[in-house]
Amino acid sequence: QVQLVESGGGPVQAGGSLRLSCAASGRAISSYAMGWFRQAPGKEREFVAGISWGGGRTSYAESVKGRFTISRDNVKRTVYLQMNSLKPEDAAVYYCTAGQTYGSNWSSHNYWGQGTQVTVSS
Repeated sequence: QVQLVESGGGPVQAGGSLRLSCAASGRAISSYAMGWFRQAPGKEREFVAGISWGGGRTSYAESVKGRFTISRDNVKRTVYLQMNSLKPEDAAVYYCTAGQTYGSNWSSHNYWGQGTQVTVSS
């Protein structure tokens, strides 16, 4: 139904910036809320940010508020995560999602990408 492909991950210095992209395909993709989760080794999956289908509402984890920005371009069928002031604790595999909500409940994010690795060096 929906396919998601993340890109833009890689190594970055602490304090630096990185922009992740998620290319989406499938029927009525613009009608889906989308989001980002992340998972670091040995840690549980963590909600990062979400955005409503129209882009008018967003949600962020407290740990990334003021540093990360989620946006979407429904013409390009792409969602972005702009990450600024990166910290070592931000290192993780980042997953793009599409589903019923832009909130933190992972079970309502029905479709998941394969993930893209972000590493942050001190």
